[in-house]
Amino acid sequence: MTEAELSKYQRWAILAGAATLLSLAMGMRQSFGLFQPSILRDTAITTADFSLATALQNVIWGISQPFIGAIADRFGTRHVMIIGVLIYAAGLVFMMVATTPLVFTLGAGLCVGLALSCTASSMTMTVASRSVSAAKRSVTMGAVSAAGSLGLVIASPLAQTLISTAGWQVALIGFLGLAAVMVPAALFAGQSDKIEHASADEPEQSLSEVVQSALGHSGYIVLALSFFVCGLQLVFITTHLPNYLAICGLDASLGATALALVGLFNVFGSYAFGWLGGRYPKQILLGGIYIVRSLALATYFYFPATPTTTMIFAAVLGSLWLGVVPLVNGLVAQLFGLRFMATLTGIAFLSHQAGSFLGAWGGGMIFSHLGNYDRAWQFAVVIGLIAGCFQMLMNVKPPVRRDAVPTAMPSAA
Repeated sequence: MTEAELSKYQRWAILAGAATLLSLAMGMRQSFGLFQPSILRDTAITTADFSLATALQNVIWGISQPFIGAIADRFGTRHVMIIGVLIYAAGLVFMMVATTPLVFTLGAGLCVGLALSCTASSMTMTVASRSVSAAKRSVTMGAVSAAGSLGLVIASPLAQTLISTAGWQVALIGFLGLAAVMVPAALFAGQSDKIEHASADEPEQSLSEVVQSALGHSGYIVLALSFFVCGLQLVFITTHLPNYLAICGLDASLGATALALVGLFNVFGSYAFGWLGGRYPKQILLGGIYIVRSLALATYFYFPATPTTTMIFAAVLGSLWLGVVPLVNGLVAQLFGLRFMATLTGIAFLSHQAGSFLGAWGGGMIFSHLGNYDRAWQFAVVIGLIAGCFQMLMNVKPPVRRDAVPTAMPSAA
């Protein structure tokens, strides 16, 4: 079956399934911080244990993503997504019964990290891109990415209400209910496996050939390295902004409000950049996001923080937050096609997660040694500006395949 042969119902079912899967997977994961005070009070788990499990989750997510993507490209996304939902549910169960750091880390770190590789942005963007025409691909990925921010609107109030009224274990049972909803979502999204992923005029290539081609392509390398900087900046902000606000003497609730505002504006930003990516060069838009985000960082941290400037900063950052997702995935599809998209976006995402780890850990190390975040945000700004400039100049020409037949040269007279 080709993309053009999909019925309207089939297409909407695939896209709705992908959006629901991404929304709930990310919404629950981003709400785990709400459980921390209660878990620390009722168990032998400490703040350091909770932080380590979260860090491990990000590392496992990044390391496993290329391999999970390769499995999905080989055997289909449906099986991978369903198994991912089951692993997610197992992780929630481990968290619910955990009384020791080891069991909690097994659930929140290992299981959830693996599950996110199967259910989050890389897999759902692959599904979405295969379900629409090339002309609609960017805006569709933007819409699905935007929906990923809405899960926090569902999961966070649900968790907070159940924690307050019935306890954190019951709240995790509520999350198991959300995980149950992810099963039919994965089944609907998995219908994209029936769609032919390669164009008829594209020569057949093996996974190893495509990966070698990507790693030898200057544009893909620039894309992946810039994605590293993206991860560094975003996780530095989410990890250290609440502490920075406390140092500035601002109310602790301001940090939570700012992050919620980031999520709200991300809905509009993701869709907008998906729409723009279908009309303007994606590499220019992506580089522009990195540059404007870096300038926003520089402006906010240079001047004294106030509630007003923090809200403005959060709104600007939210508009630029996950707008990179449809653009990065769109560039991968533009360069290498759809056949091994999950693998190649997974490799790029590994770079993103390496940057995320450095943003969280490096920012904390700098603060511990210097007593402030000045060098941390300055470094994030400088490398963001550099990454943005290189991103704009990246090579966007698809690689020449080795099995392409060269055009015959005219013989000399």
